[in-house]
Amino acid sequence: MSGASRGLGAALACRLAAPGVRIGLIGRDAAALARVAAAVAARGAEPCPAVQDVRDAGGMARLLAGWDAAAPVDLVVANAGIAAGTRPGGAPEGLAAAHEQVAVNLLGAMNLVEPLWPAMRARGHGHIGLVASLAAFRGLPDSPGYCASKAGLWAYGEALRAGLRPAGLRVTLVAPGFFDSAMGARWEGPRPLSISAEAAAAKLERALRRGAAQLAFPWPLAWALRLSPLLPAAWVDGCVRRMAFRIRER
Repeated sequence: MSGASRGLGAALACRLAAPGVRIGLIGRDAAALARVAAAVAARGAEPCPAVQDVRDAGGMARLLAGWDAAAPVDLVVANAGIAAGTRPGGAPEGLAAAHEQVAVNLLGAMNLVEPLWPAMRARGHGHIGLVASLAAFRGLPDSPGYCASKAGLWAYGEALRAGLRPAGLRVTLVAPGFFDSAMGARWEGPRPLSISAEAAAAKLERALRRGAAQLAFPWPLAWALRLSPLLPAAWVDGCVRRMAFRIRER
């Protein structure tokens, strides 16, 4: 699991932890990752923490090859994500921030999934979970890079799901709305229907355990955003302009 050192990833790792379960934990914060590993171990699971940048395709491939050789991976969850956006002073996020979000949120997920699914397909079973965002369904003026990265991740997941299902693999796409996280704490603006990271992790766990094709929550926001392309573009553009927010620097 990527993005395992805090927030949704940490909460999900603890929910999946159980005796006899081996959990690979990928993150960039060694101290936070060690705390999650300890919590996972306390639940009887075997944690395998790795301080690894998901943008490093070579490093990811080597790490994952070692894990899969030691114990075949049957579930992989791409959860690592970052967000930029319009700054509190009104400055746009800029090209560098857009590149970084695509590199982590989209390419980082690919760097996690691509080295693993061929072996899963050869074994005839496996499960891939991709954590996108409700922002995948509609571009928002104050976070173009984030929306693009999550929309790309959703499309990537849909392609994988359609292509890998005949081989016995499951792909679960998840589009959360607002929940408590370090990333969310930098958000300045309305956060409708926000929930705790633990509540979001519980929803994600249930979706993974039942092998759901997709999950988007909360449903009022999910339906509004999924249906927005059917409405006049000028009207929808005007609505999203009124949903202005700002993102503080990390």
